[in-house]
Amino acid sequence: MAFRIGKSVMLNFGNDLEPIFIFIGLAFLLLIGPILRWYVLAMTNPDFSLDRIYFLELMPFVMIFVASLFISTEWYENSRMAIVVFGSGLIFIYLHLAFYIGKCLHMVKTKKNDYKITVQTKSQKIIFNWLYHLLIGCILIWITYVLNILDNTVPYIIGPIVYSIVIYYLSYKAFQMKVIEIDGDAFAVNESLSLFNRISQLMVEEKLYLDQELSLVKLSEIVDKTKQHTSSVINQYAEKNFNDYINYYRIQDAKRMFLDVVNNKFTISAIAFDVGFSSLSSFNAAFKKFEGITPSKFRESKNRK
Repeated sequence: MAFRIGKSVMLNFGNDLEPIFIFIGLAFLLLIGPILRWYVLAMTNPDFSLDRIYFLELMPFVMIFVASLFISTEWYENSRMAIVVFGSGLIFIYLHLAFYIGKCLHMVKTKKNDYKITVQTKSQKIIFNWLYHLLIGCILIWITYVLNILDNTVPYIIGPIVYSIVIYYLSYKAFQMKVIEIDGDAFAVNESLSLFNRISQLMVEEKLYLDQELSLVKLSEIVDKTKQHTSSVINQYAEKNFNDYINYYRIQDAKRMFLDVVNNKFTISAIAFDVGFSSLSSFNAAFKKFEGITPSKFRESKNRK
């Protein structure tokens, strides 16, 4: 980072900067993309290891870095090809970085989508939040430098200034979130969490809560766990007992039915039975517990709107 900023400052204020340093500085930009991708992989995969095949991604950097060593001041100042080489190299370098930033955003989004219907741990939430901050910072840096090469839309010195601000901000966020204390192990399979995620899936996708005969024993048999284990997992991750956990899903379903005018023809008791309750009294009690009002008042208030 210091080398890259130093090169930018020298290019802006130094009249006699050797072209070799300009090209070497640009070559180092080709390291950002691969290293960024490896970092995202390491933060989202518990068993990530940097195999040899990953180092093939460094080939563009190696090629341009080596080529930079053969650039002379005389060739750079007098050859027409120098403009073509410099321009082509610059376009390739920035497209290379843009590709990796886009790739990393897609990786993080895909990983986060895998946890949409499951419970994210505190560490997992921190990692997703941190990676989005990091990638947005990279996008800001990329935009600043690209605007600079487009007819000097912004002064060149703005690049290293934005670069520095972003780095300091990310350093602050990393310290605030304690990112250095967590890694891809946060995504290691946890047996209890895996079980709760499976139970949540059964509720969301198969709507087991609609079964009036559903009990803790029956659910435990479905997931092939003991009653005590199933109850403990629900208490730990849902922060509710079994009855409240199941009733929560039933009440949410009932609310959706109340909000749909098509269901106005159905009585409250009919809706209660449809969403899995075995009696109107238990439905009324559960509804008031979660919503603070009775089902009839909830329905009336929505119908008046």
